[in-house]
Amino acid sequence: MNKSIYISLSLLIVALIILYIINPFESDRSAGSLIYRTVEVSRRDIGTTVFALGIIKPMVGAEVKVGSRISGVVNRLRANIGDQVKAGDIIAELDDAELRARLAQARAAHEKANVEYEQARRVYDRQRRLYENQHISEQEFDVAQSSYNAAKAQLTQAEANLELAKIQLSYATIRSPISGVIASVSTQEGEAVAAGLAAPTFVNIIDLHRLEVHTYVDETDIGMIDTRQQATFTVDTYPGIEFPGRVTAIYPKAVIQDNVVNYIVTVEILDFKDRILRPEMTANVTITLEERKDVLAVPTTAIYRDRGERYVMIPEGDKHVRKTVNVGWRDGTYTEILEGLDDGDLVLIADTF
Repeated sequence: MNKSIYISLSLLIVALIILYIINPFESDRSAGSLIYRTVEVSRRDIGTTVFALGIIKPMVGAEVKVGSRISGVVNRLRANIGDQVKAGDIIAELDDAELRARLAQARAAHEKANVEYEQARRVYDRQRRLYENQHISEQEFDVAQSSYNAAKAQLTQAEANLELAKIQLSYATIRSPISGVIASVSTQEGEAVAAGLAAPTFVNIIDLHRLEVHTYVDETDIGMIDTRQQATFTVDTYPGIEFPGRVTAIYPKAVIQDNVVNYIVTVEILDFKDRILRPEMTANVTITLEERKDVLAVPTTAIYRDRGERYVMIPEGDKHVRKTVNVGWRDGTYTEILEGLDDGDLVLIADTF
């Protein structure tokens, strides 16, 4: 007896489960656990996407460490963290007294070489005319010609030394090579800097208009990523704002962390939306793999499945009627409808309360 009761209850439970699978709307409505709202079938753009986390980084050449090419004492430092600078602005000035003295010496040497050159040129011209008229020997002419050539070479060397002295003096004034923001300052006024194999760094400058997103894409998705695909991303500091981007490169070498294999995909930022983005900000990136424009679509939650057949529930008076549909692309939120519904039709979505 107990065994037959147990079998009967089991069959009843199985029947209720099958009834729920076949028509979840009727089961839930009788249970009173769901409420329903209608959604209009409409046309929209949908696409397949990949979601990944990323970090905002400066592009190549957008972050520069500015240093000194010569040794000396920092007389004046015109940079503070956060200052905006333009290309060519003065960052720092070194003590240039010794360099100015060297420049004065080079100018004096140049003037002396120029005088000697002019003297040798006049002698050469005179001796050449005498030699042509056979008033002096060839040996005397050769001596004048050699003196002229030597004086000319000394003048060329003096000009090069003068130019070098000017260049070295210009190194005492350190200018910004790019426009950007001072990110760090690593020296102070009065400090002595020594230029060796590595130039001492004064400041670090970042161009905040030349940033990109380094996106960490899982190895299971990397095969679907290609350059020039469109992307969007958000950052926590500007909630609700989507920044448009485009895939520009895929790193060939993997990044392995905690046994998870990712590949870095760089995303160019197409529009900053008049906002200031900064390096190392975390970005939530969506890469669009393929997009379908102006297709008939409904929310994915409105579509049900039964024995391989997909259907929606539509309202007819006070009843919920099942209608079979043929679906296409899905982007996670919306699903394309190929057959079964028309633009403007209403479908039902069940919400819990």
